[in-house]
Amino acid sequence: MPDFNKRSYQKELLDAENVPFSDIKRNMQELDTINSLLGGHTINKKAIQQLLQQQLNSRASIHICEIGCGDGNNLRNIMQWFSNKQINVQLTGIDVNAHCIAYAQTKDENKGIDFICSDYATVTFETKPDIIFSSLFCHHFTDEELTQQFIWMKANSSIGFFVNDLHRHVIAYHSIKLLSSLFSKSYLVKNDAPLSVLRGFKKNELKKLIQQAQPSHYQLHWKWAFRWLLIVMHEQANT
Repeated sequence: MPDFNKRSYQKELLDAENVPFSDIKRNMQELDTINSLLGGHTINKKAIQQLLQQQLNSRASIHICEIGCGDGNNLRNIMQWFSNKQINVQLTGIDVNAHCIAYAQTKDENKGIDFICSDYATVTFETKPDIIFSSLFCHHFTDEELTQQFIWMKANSSIGFFVNDLHRHVIAYHSIKLLSSLFSKSYLVKNDAPLSVLRGFKKNELKKLIQQAQPSHYQLHWKWAFRWLLIVMHEQANT
């Protein structure tokens, strides 16, 4: 039985440097399905609504940036959501994997999304995005790296940022282990999905990490299915 009392730092297969892109592509496709079926996309949209509050129907434009964007599946979902609203949305995706960015740029459904191939920490913006977010990304990092990541997200967003990631829980672990073994065709998903849960977070761990970034205002919510939604709103945006 794995130890759920502390985060695992065992590397996921996806984090290796020599993974064939065809395998990464299959992994991204299945993660898009998982996000759709288990509420990940819904959580992202709820966070955007909360950060914008009453501005959602009154703003003329909004700039949203995702770090660790993969093939852009989260951004595509957000773009589709905004297509029914009277607001111009600018979307930017950042990923260090050149193959993921190249693939994202070839997808017709990503038309209109700007993609940057880079380590997010080296990216500078002419104008800060209103909102920066990550989804199933931060569990790939150590606690020390996450503190710096949250500080970067805070410094580079004008309204705020949010994180959508995994709750480390025995039920979540065994559920995704069973589901991936039955339905996944990706060896990456079969190995990494349950390991991702072990690399996930308890509530107090996330609270400690975000407090080190000294946000002016934050909220931490538990969401189905075994996700944490961390929302940070800057003081000037909260007044």
